[in-house]
Amino acid sequence: MDANTLLLPCTDGAVAGAVDFRGRPASRSGTGRWSAAMFVLGVEIAERFAYHGVSANLISYLTGPLGESTAGAAAAINAWSGVATMLPLLMACVADAWLGRYRTIVLASLLFVVSMGMLTVSALPAFHHDGCSYGSRSLACSPSPVQVAVFYVSLYLVALAEAGHKPCAQAFGADQFDQHDPKESVSRSSFFNWWYFGMCSGTAVTTMVSSYIQDNVGWGLGFGIPCLVMVFALLAFLLGTRNYRYYTSTESSPFARLARAFVALIRRTKSSQCDSSLATDDAAHREEEVKGVLRLFPIWATCIIYAVIFSQSSTFFTKQAATLDRRIGSTLRMPPAALQTFISLTIMAFIPVYDRAFVPMARRFTRLSSGITMLQRIGTGLVLAMVAMVVAALVETRRLAVARDAGLVDQPKAALPMTLWWMLPQYVLFGLSDVFAMIGLQEFFYDQVPDALRSLGLAFFLSIFGVGHFLSSFLISAIDGATKKSGASWFSNNLNRAHLDYFYWLLAGLCAVELAAFVVVSRVYVYKKRVSHDNGAVM
Repeated sequence: MDANTLLLPCTDGAVAGAVDFRGRPASRSGTGRWSAAMFVLGVEIAERFAYHGVSANLISYLTGPLGESTAGAAAAINAWSGVATMLPLLMACVADAWLGRYRTIVLASLLFVVSMGMLTVSALPAFHHDGCSYGSRSLACSPSPVQVAVFYVSLYLVALAEAGHKPCAQAFGADQFDQHDPKESVSRSSFFNWWYFGMCSGTAVTTMVSSYIQDNVGWGLGFGIPCLVMVFALLAFLLGTRNYRYYTSTESSPFARLARAFVALIRRTKSSQCDSSLATDDAAHREEEVKGVLRLFPIWATCIIYAVIFSQSSTFFTKQAATLDRRIGSTLRMPPAALQTFISLTIMAFIPVYDRAFVPMARRFTRLSSGITMLQRIGTGLVLAMVAMVVAALVETRRLAVARDAGLVDQPKAALPMTLWWMLPQYVLFGLSDVFAMIGLQEFFYDQVPDALRSLGLAFFLSIFGVGHFLSSFLISAIDGATKKSGASWFSNNLNRAHLDYFYWLLAGLCAVELAAFVVVSRVYVYKKRVSHDNGAVM
């Protein structure tokens, strides 16, 4: 990271609307900026380490020690992920109206530590029946009711902790840059890139390290290490308390605020005799906030299939990799979940290229400080996601052909004579797609919601993936039920007799339709703030 970018020149005065930890007006030179944002970035890296220490290899745990079917495990993971990404809508309201972002991050981090500790306990040998082993190479066994209960309670507590942490941490980090200061505003845009870079650093490390430990040492240790990392990260976050800028809100629940304004807007719309001059300035302002939120919905709706595609990398991709030749050298075998590391590595490699090369080059043509608009960035990511699913379908078609040619169709535990590196391109494409779509969506929903609802805006962004996970769970269950009737489920426990390629082609087709709709709605979208000389040019 270039030090000249991170260190902004000091200017005198206080930051409007911000206070320091003592409640005094926040000094521009003594609070905020990168020196404060780095503490927030640190706790986010640890949170990613903890969360993906659970989610990355979860399908192996469910189909191994817990003995669930492939389709059932994938549906359960998507349902859990959906809860984890929908709950931020509620937790963002709690943060904005009552607790504040700082307190919410602290409480969510504490809950992460508790829930990860419970998850570790549930994976210890004492909770398993005698003779039941824990590695992914072992046969599935019947878990005890206590183990299942403690595991799922812990898992959903992790989702609750994630819900409190996710919308607040990024918004709190972005709050450390004053949007009204030209130089800090540029750094804030760069912050979203480096934020995702940090997230992917934590994800890459835990995906490789935790999945190897879980597969080769034990699930208890594999869950326990992320728990300890979260403990140290929370302590580091607390050390930055004196450096942060805090924004206070005098409003009640943002949902209640929007609901009241929405009702008032409907009444005024229905009343043909309504005199707009009678409306108070405050009521008119709130109604404008409602309109500001509602105009984001078409963009939100046309990114759902992208979220469905996003959910496949930690479920079916991992199960496919487990059937391939995973040898590295003569002794080492790569854990199936470790392939997800290449998504993070791609992001980490390309974000500096995007920030240092692509943006300056694009700026020469567009004269935009960001190089391209947020919607152009998102649209590029959707195209890459569609290409990724086409590649995934072609690779799966080849994998099935190799299984047939090798006579291994009915030997699902045998490694196919096909290297797992065949799957690398789809993971790289996922990473490139995330650099454009994921970061673009984060910045878009943070920037375009009304200023008083920033945490809620990031929760709207996360809700895309919540709905996407739920839709993925529904599609898997519905397709599995329908195709089982013909005796050939697309998601058979024996993947050599499954048809994941059909599912990937379906998702690629749906993404093409979604992309067309996205282009239409993005062309008519008008940004809340001017981003170019022509405010309407978005795509």
